[in-house]
Amino acid sequence: MPKKKSFIKRFLKCILYVFTGFVALLVILAIYLYCVAIDYPPTPKDTSSLALVRNEPSPGFYTLKDSWFRKSKSGLYELYVEGEPFERGVINGKLTKELVVRQEEYFTDQIAKLVPSKFYRSFLKYFVAWFNRNLDDNITLEDKEEVYGISKSASDKYQYVGSNYQRILNYHAAHDIGHALQGMALVGCTSFGTWGTKSADSTMIVGRNFDFYVSDNFAREKIVAFFNPAQGYKFMTVTWGGFIGAVSGMNEKGLSLTINAEKSKVPSSSATPVSLVAREILQYAKNIDEAIVIAKKRKMFVSESFLIASAADKKAVAIEKTPDSLGIYDPNSNFILCTNHFQDKQMAGTKENILQLKNSASVYRYKRLTQLLENNGPNTVEKTIGILRDSKGVDGADIGLGNEKTINLFMSHHSVVFEPQKLKVWVSTSPWQLGEFVCYDLTKVFALKGMKKDQEIIDSSLTVPADTFLQSQSYKNLVAYNSIKQRIADGGSVDVDSLVIVNPQYYNAYVLAGDYAFKQAQYGKALNFYQTALTKVIATKEEENNIRKKIIKCNKKLGKG
Repeated sequence: MPKKKSFIKRFLKCILYVFTGFVALLVILAIYLYCVAIDYPPTPKDTSSLALVRNEPSPGFYTLKDSWFRKSKSGLYELYVEGEPFERGVINGKLTKELVVRQEEYFTDQIAKLVPSKFYRSFLKYFVAWFNRNLDDNITLEDKEEVYGISKSASDKYQYVGSNYQRILNYHAAHDIGHALQGMALVGCTSFGTWGTKSADSTMIVGRNFDFYVSDNFAREKIVAFFNPAQGYKFMTVTWGGFIGAVSGMNEKGLSLTINAEKSKVPSSSATPVSLVAREILQYAKNIDEAIVIAKKRKMFVSESFLIASAADKKAVAIEKTPDSLGIYDPNSNFILCTNHFQDKQMAGTKENILQLKNSASVYRYKRLTQLLENNGPNTVEKTIGILRDSKGVDGADIGLGNEKTINLFMSHHSVVFEPQKLKVWVSTSPWQLGEFVCYDLTKVFALKGMKKDQEIIDSSLTVPADTFLQSQSYKNLVAYNSIKQRIADGGSVDVDSLVIVNPQYYNAYVLAGDYAFKQAQYGKALNFYQTALTKVIATKEEENNIRKKIIKCNKKLGKG
């Protein structure tokens, strides 16, 4: 009996030690997460810009000192901003305040849809704080001051997530975090360029689709921004409220840049966000060599391709960068193509890139891009836009509307075409890249510094008309498909057969229909949908494997497995 009591005593003591250790660990973790989440904004030397008040000379047209903001008849917002970093950020935020606030609402609303549980969203907040613990150390003082300036116009509604500065800064790493954590399902950005004999007038033409989707509202409120910084070169980007990074842009020296996500390892912490590396290149590089120097000195935590076209060099290259290495892909030709895999000899042989070549949609899309470029003859701006709008598979096959293997996924935040040697850029209008492409002449726009009267700033004579696809039955089917898909996502009831009727060649229509039927315990119907999906062109190997797993589940429910 004494032995038994002694055993129980020791057992309880062990439990107490374990429990105490567990509690201590939680306390230490909480303290650590609190510490990494502490707000450390920069301290600008001159904060007098905080007292500035924007003017509204006419409805929807805002000015502040020599900067201005307006909405074009095209539906695009247009911004010109100048000054020192903090002042530039403050003015940007004050001019675009409503968009800064709304874009954060759209972003957080989408997170709430993707992560319905408040508990998991709370966990996500601390995870992001931990993941971004080194973010501040990897961002230049100039960028931090500009972000801090914009954050003064952010909403206080989300203080429970973090301070305004902290949130706006962290949003600049959102693309990278999503890229890193969803490495098996990269969105399919496509970029390409032509020059010399490949272009009808021999000058450079660069086109790109930026397939970054948050929500329809988020994509609808894009800004064509023109920056005149106190240091560096003037440049333009296609952006959104509260975001100072660059994903597509061109500077006054005729250097254009686009970014394309590549397969990455899952990192343990953040470094410099890709968009801020791209922004630095646009602001401080006048040629390819200077762009490479900037890319080399910044440590990133995901892999990315920067397609750099340079008027000075009269060619384009891809700077291919991982967290550990950097390669330069020079096609030594008069054209360059870029989807979502590396092409430099050194970079192409990495384990991650080999998996990307084998399992992703990138190679298929590259082949389709090659076909279109070869079949179109000497390239023009109009032909470039036609390629960016293409929604067919290899050899013109119908593989479904929205398939990641197509160039046009019908999800682009924006599509853009650059003529670096002419300092002209065409930007798509909604929906996606199907609306008009309107042209901006950088030389003329930057001459509008101090504009006090609202006026259209595009070169209307160079507008490329909307795609005739908008008048087709296929477009009506696409709209219907998206509507049904959204109702399912919102938990509504639908006629699931209609999902595949309006998009019959798209494998994912059958997957969504199968998932819906499975939830309704209609296992035989779900099985038929999944089996049909396997007969279609599937975007990635991972998705094919997932469909096969779902078939196994159906068979088990039906007593066949």
